[in-house]
Amino acid sequence: MTKRTDDYDAIVRVINLYVDAFNDNDIGKLREAFDPDAWIFFIDSAGKLHKNLISDSFEQWASPPSANTVGRIVSVTQVGDAASVQLSFDFRDRPDGWIDFHNLLRVNGAWKIVNKTATHSSR
Repeated sequence: MTKRTDDYDAIVRVINLYVDAFNDNDIGKLREAFDPDAWIFFIDSAGKLHKNLISDSFEQWASPPSANTVGRIVSVTQVGDAASVQLSFDFRDRPDGWIDFHNLLRVNGAWKIVNKTATHSSR
């Protein structure tokens, strides 16, 4: 049996803020989930690499209409003040989605996503 990490609930809460922000069109949840200097690196469905400061995407991600997403946590790994979460990020109304790897750090007692690496589910 796999043992739960010490801060499993707190880590999952941050990931759920990220998913819920898409469904609730709530930029505040994105700001709470991510460190202001967090970066994203991802491969789109065509195989092209994109990279940027995540906060540059907040307005687009939180814009209506709701993305109608489902986030399924595949794994959570924690070692001290660092954690990694694999997330299957799917849309209820379309067949595509993303596989995300979120790296988090606990700073001053709060967990924040500091990096997101993702690939389109078609890859």
